[in-house]
Amino acid sequence: MKILAATRLGAIGIVLSSASFAQGNLDEMTADALLPLAEAEGEVVVYSFTSRIGRVESAFEEAYPGIDLQGFDISSTEQIARLTAEAQAGVTNADVIYISDTPVVLTALLEAGIISPYVPPRVADRVPAEFQSPLLAQRLSTKVLMYNEEANPDGAPVSNLWELTEDDWRGRVIMVDPLQRGDYLDLMTEIVLRSDEMAEAHEAYFGTAVELDGAANAGERFIMDLFDNDVILVGSTDDVNAAVGVLGQDNPPVGFTSYSDRRDNEDEGWALQVANDVSPAPGIIFPAIVALAAEPNNPAAARLAIDFLMGDESETGGPGLAPFYVAGDYVTRTDIPPHPDAVPLDDFTAWRIDPAQTATIRADVGDLVLTLQ
Repeated sequence: MKILAATRLGAIGIVLSSASFAQGNLDEMTADALLPLAEAEGEVVVYSFTSRIGRVESAFEEAYPGIDLQGFDISSTEQIARLTAEAQAGVTNADVIYISDTPVVLTALLEAGIISPYVPPRVADRVPAEFQSPLLAQRLSTKVLMYNEEANPDGAPVSNLWELTEDDWRGRVIMVDPLQRGDYLDLMTEIVLRSDEMAEAHEAYFGTAVELDGAANAGERFIMDLFDNDVILVGSTDDVNAAVGVLGQDNPPVGFTSYSDRRDNEDEGWALQVANDVSPAPGIIFPAIVALAAEPNNPAAARLAIDFLMGDESETGGPGLAPFYVAGDYVTRTDIPPHPDAVPLDDFTAWRIDPAQTATIRADVGDLVLTLQ
């Protein structure tokens, strides 16, 4: 037994040495070339902002049974705090970071040297440049106004965001606390950045110019009026979905949540639908990022996991992309057709955020939200 164990350890050591020797070339290696090095490492740790990492974990281990993928469902806000604390302690726990909240990621993680970019060479010519730099976007996700389609079969019960500040919607608008989840703070920030559009929407709905009354712009005024109209803040997107979407309601609320959560309508007994025609926009669309830890413990397996998350050569991306090939998520690979049940991206009216621009005023918007709670 001791001889066998020593032989196995020696073999692993040889492969690991090869991996170390090839560090500079890992970014150019194919999945097939990475595989023996990844199997020698034996595991890969992924921090993920979505619980769908559980399905990825099962699919990855079925495809690569010699590698243990350990997926941790951690919100983007929590990931940023954890990765920062780990870096300060000189510890690297995650190999792969799957995260949103890009405005903070770019400064707090990428510029700080805590994470690093990686684009699998297999898909480099099938992802637009804007989604490869400074970090690779696997898909576009959303935070948009959703309503109960069963109770409103003719379409969304509102046509203008400013309606949500009216008495009819007092205490009937729900979203996750923007100070708990960065995606929702990004939504509030985009509303401020789009103040000109919010001012036009106000005049279109009320017939008068917006009165700022202490606000700096129309976006801030909307947020202040929304909170003054008793917006309900909850702890998770699932809480929003259940309140808005559950079947059998006569007069359900509306809420800001993920368009892609419609995928759970049948399983959960929901009737969620996006208010795509609301003026000036139903919310935001933003990148879901995959990146490497700056110094991953399992560098080959980490790259193999990102390659897997980008989908295989089948028409819809296979098991690695299956959890994300749903109506409401928009895969960045140009060779994968849009999901047939989704609003086409060209017709989707949500604002596409500019993470760098969002970062410039995000903290100020957070301070505003804090004063309103």
